[in-house]
Formats: sequence, C-alpha cells, structure tokens
Amino acid sequence: MAAYAVCVRDDRVLLARSPAPGGTHEWVLPGGGMEHGEDPLDTVVRELDEETGYRVEVTGLLGIDSFRRTFRREGLHGSVDHHGVRIVYEGRVVGGELRNEVNGSTDLAAWHELDAVAGLTRVRLVDVALGLWRERPVDGRVYVPER
Repeated sequence: MAAYAVCVRDDRVLLARSPAPGGTHEWVLPGGGMEHGEDPLDTVVRELDEETGYRVEVTGLLGIDSFRRTFRREGLHGSVDHHGVRIVYEGRVVGGELRNEVNGSTDLAAWHELDAVAGLTRVRLVDVALGLWRERPVDGRVYVPER
C-alpha cells in the first residue's frame, strides 16, 4: 500500500526523481509506502514533506491504481508475486520550500510543465495519476498501457 499526490500549480506538476536500474533515473510522483498502522492521508503528507520539502493539504481523492507483477528474486530461486495498491490524492502546497531528499528513495524534486511530462523518462504511475487528475473518473480508475 502506498499513497501519492498530484500537485499542479501554474500548469506545472511536482515530480521527484528516483534512481533506476543501470545508473539511470526516472521521474516519479511524490509519495510512497505506508508504514504499519499509518493512515494513507498521513502517508502522503509525510512522504511529500520528505521528498520535496513541501507541506501539502490533500484537496481530494483522485483514485486507486492496483497492479500485480511477478518479480524474479535476485540471488534466490523462484519469484515474488507482488500486488501493489497505490492511492492517488490531489494536493495543494501550503508551506515549506522546495528541496531535494537526502539519503532517501529520491534525489531531486522539481516542477515540470504539464506539456513536457510526455518527454520525461517516468514511471507509469505518473501517467495514471495525471489521467486521474484530468479525467476525474467516477470509478477512480484510468487505463494506461505498460510502456
């Protein structure tokens, strides 16, 4: 379980950069995994502060992204059947100052023009979340094919 926020201001979206395999980087939606016993809303507020330096107010629930993948276990035999559930909120920056996370899962936080997101190396969740933000589907789901 994880919680993320779409924060859009002046036609720009707030993203964080995460190291990817092979020494590359990819842009991700700010947010992350829930701690045991933590409420998802508290998770997204905490994660945004950790990854971007901003305090956010959650202004809406956009939807849920559920996915299932099989991953090979490195150094071990077999694989892991992983089921992820990601809650996507809409958020508004209410305080703090943009900064990069230190010793965390991301290394850079930045605002990106909405029109430029398609040209970024990014995880699928960015497209899912922006689809939810744009379309506001009643069932809280959008289909975004794997790239």
